[in-house]
Amino acid sequence: MFERELKELEKRQLLRTILSRYAFQGPVITIGRKKYLNFSSNDYLGLASNPEILHAVHESLQKYAFGSGASRLLAGGSVLHKSLEERIAKFKGTESALIFNSGYSANTGIIPAIASESDVIFSDRLNHASIIDGCRLSRARTLTYRHRDIADLRSLMKKVKARRKVVITDCVFSMDGDLAPLPDIHKVCRRHGALLYLDDAHGTGVLGRGRGALAHFGIKPEPWIVQMGTFSKALGAFGAFVAGSADVVQWIANTARSFLFSTALPSCVMGAAAAGLKLVERDSSLVERLWSNRERLYEGLNDIGHSDVVSETPILTIRTSTISDALRLSGFLFENGIYVPAIRPPTVKEPRLRITVTAAHTEKQINRLLNMLKKADRLPA
Repeated sequence: MFERELKELEKRQLLRTILSRYAFQGPVITIGRKKYLNFSSNDYLGLASNPEILHAVHESLQKYAFGSGASRLLAGGSVLHKSLEERIAKFKGTESALIFNSGYSANTGIIPAIASESDVIFSDRLNHASIIDGCRLSRARTLTYRHRDIADLRSLMKKVKARRKVVITDCVFSMDGDLAPLPDIHKVCRRHGALLYLDDAHGTGVLGRGRGALAHFGIKPEPWIVQMGTFSKALGAFGAFVAGSADVVQWIANTARSFLFSTALPSCVMGAAAAGLKLVERDSSLVERLWSNRERLYEGLNDIGHSDVVSETPILTIRTSTISDALRLSGFLFENGIYVPAIRPPTVKEPRLRITVTAAHTEKQINRLLNMLKKADRLPA
């Protein structure tokens, strides 16, 4: 039925295939019968296979079994859901929190809950696809401002009148690794009385000694700031959350369709997320090791000639002129036991390799990646 469309994707070098791992997630993964250094994962702190998390999963499985049976509002959740929400609210410095099944379901549920036809959303041009979809579902008028351009945001907000103005931004932009200028955005929102919605999926557990982007910039979590984050990246588990004032979170719990009409996550997933959160709170060396590895890789990329890497986080990108170049570089690394997939349209406009370094990578592994990238630069086009 879709043969022609698939052939067109293949012709444009945009056809994807799904690879499957034969073992746990970590800095080394097994694909087929071969082991690869893995520089593609968002498991920033290396917690996905942490023994404490696995133990928490086992314990909660024994007590609560697996299936949740229904949505939270139909008594599908357990006390582990509630206790994790209380801990997340404390962790983020807010009055309340609510768990969602994924970052995508959070953004596509929360944004339509806090913005509607009478409102105007101001969204960074490079925001994640889940934010874009959430804005569309809200039916609010959505204006995109140039990436990280405060002057453009300020200009748009001056021109528009609305019942409610909502500024939405990723804190860490997942395909570039740069940070939103939150101090400036915070000032603009305060001046215009706007609600600020932050997607801190790649900042939670990474920035601000693990507490996220607001902590990184020293910004107080005001009642007019709504934070979304995930358990599925640095915290080594699965699921997402929203944290904010009690009334905002209660409103979201009563109106976000992706929360209302989704079966609750299994209690063992809550146990895993709670264990990951505890590890981040208890052991600051995890985040310190992540940033040490990030600096090692960033400096190494500059040393071998990739001075155009402008990332501010453990996401580092090597841009290429064409899709073919990105595929060729990714293929060369794969042939030499390193997994770094090529990122192509429509995910990004400019093809690239997206490298993510974690706290679990060793200096030897990082040096091997750098050596192979250096060899790849010498290959004929």
